[in-house]
Amino acid sequence: MSKQDEDAFGPLLHGTARAWRLKLDQRLKPMGLSQAKWRTLIHLSVAPEPPTQAEIAARLGIEEPSLVTLLHRLENEGWVERRGSPRDRRCKTVHLCVRAERIIARINKTATALRRELLSDIQAKELLICMRVLEQIQGRAEQGDDSPGRSVLQSAQTANGDRIRRTGQRHRLATKEA
Repeated sequence: MSKQDEDAFGPLLHGTARAWRLKLDQRLKPMGLSQAKWRTLIHLSVAPEPPTQAEIAARLGIEEPSLVTLLHRLENEGWVERRGSPRDRRCKTVHLCVRAERIIARINKTATALRRELLSDIQAKELLICMRVLEQIQGRAEQGDDSPGRSVLQSAQTANGDRIRRTGQRHRLATKEA
């Protein structure tokens, strides 16, 4: 691989994830969901237990004060509910409301359609190779990652809404078909 190819990899990876997320964002806007809202709801939907505000902020890569403002809006709109943590009185955990559970199904349906559209002419063999390479890179990047929220939010969501569940070093895609 040439130095030019190596230098192009990072921007290509970032640009691809960004373009995918923006395309999904366009399709979800008619539902009244900004990217900040739908990303937060999706991350909450895959958390094995209600996360704290700090864990959500770490997972989304945003500052806690920004998240608190977003959670306040989501709570006022009936999407989430914040409760005192049973483990630490200083923390609040965030819980999805029934309204959010219904919209998450719509988000997943829209994301599945987009994923099929974007991957439609890519051979399965090529996609599996790409996924293996990305898993290796992610694993190396996460080595020694002790950031808050890492342990509770091991489950995540891809940019297209597919659920990813960690199973050791491998990830298993669990698409939610409509």
